[in-house]
Amino acid sequence: MRVFCLAVIITVLPLANGLADDAGRHLQADLQTLKNVGNEGRGNPKATQCWQRVATASAHALPEILTALDDANPLAANWIRLAVDAIASQANSLPLDSLTAFLADTKHNPRARRLAWELIDSREPRLAEELLAGMIDDPSLELRHDAVARLIDAATQEKKGGSAAATTSLKKALSAARNVDQIKTITASLKKLGESIDLQEQFGFITDWQLIGPFDNTDETGFDRVFPPEQGIDLSTRYPGKNGDVTWRQFLSADPYGMMDLNKAFPGPGDGLKEVTAFAATTFFAEKSRPAEVRLGCKNAWKVWHNGKLLFGRDEYHRGMRIDQYTMPVVLTAGENTLLVKLCQDGQTKDWTKQWQFQLRVCDATGGAILSENRPPTPGPEQAAATHGKEPPL
Repeated sequence: MRVFCLAVIITVLPLANGLADDAGRHLQADLQTLKNVGNEGRGNPKATQCWQRVATASAHALPEILTALDDANPLAANWIRLAVDAIASQANSLPLDSLTAFLADTKHNPRARRLAWELIDSREPRLAEELLAGMIDDPSLELRHDAVARLIDAATQEKKGGSAAATTSLKKALSAARNVDQIKTITASLKKLGESIDLQEQFGFITDWQLIGPFDNTDETGFDRVFPPEQGIDLSTRYPGKNGDVTWRQFLSADPYGMMDLNKAFPGPGDGLKEVTAFAATTFFAEKSRPAEVRLGCKNAWKVWHNGKLLFGRDEYHRGMRIDQYTMPVVLTAGENTLLVKLCQDGQTKDWTKQWQFQLRVCDATGGAILSENRPPTPGPEQAAATHGKEPPL
């Protein structure tokens, strides 16, 4: 009898391993079919059959399925997320250890990692809370948002026992927050606790610029036209502008979120100039060479250069604006770095088209501020106002 049982084990184990290998290959093939789904229904009939098989896979396959989201297009991602939901809803248990390991790997797609956290939270809320506490600086904005919200809630409770602990939690939350609504909530709470917050310095907004303009942008031709500042920055030189010679002059902003309002720098009739182009230049000193990101918010057409190299640009007007709207990776040079921003305003006259402005900061990949070694103190309202509408020297 013992010999017979051993024979069965020897026979069955290779068979089981083979079936597992086959199942893994079939799952990968089905996932690839789902990732091939395209617009206008391309690939959908076959994808439907594959989805049904994926949606009935073992819960232990969830990390593998979530990995497929790393390079999935938006349509394919919807199919895969629905399959994950179907598997989780039918499973008696989930592979929490594997999901936790998946969540910890920041190389995975942020949405996939958030989905892994939600699966953990659905079965083990305490574990999910513990994990979230360590994600205050997570590259996933969704997970970071939840971690910051957790700190804000903790500070609300800590206020009942005194302000010291609440202040510590709120300052930690502020350093990690990227959502404007959260930033405003935290700042308001800190002010109530008697804390003065310098948001410009906190987030590294650059608000000391040299401006020149206006140049022409009639019929929106200014975006592609090459103006003298694009060929080299010489702050002592004057150039022919749209309405006469123009020169560089300093412009400061006291706005907490680093808003540079060019309508104040170049005041025109009514609500501001139209069909114009301007440039903003600044020098950023880095302690050492390092990877960084230039992050811009702007609702006008724009281009940005770093050390004379064009980083990116968008020939689009009035599509909305937010902090960190555009992210451009750079490698800062040890010592002096020049940043040049080109800003075009079109000829539309509706109320929502009159803003001509931008905000820019330098940070690391997580959004943490990198401050220039020569960063001047944050300007006060009176100091900033003194540079607004000031006639340039000619």
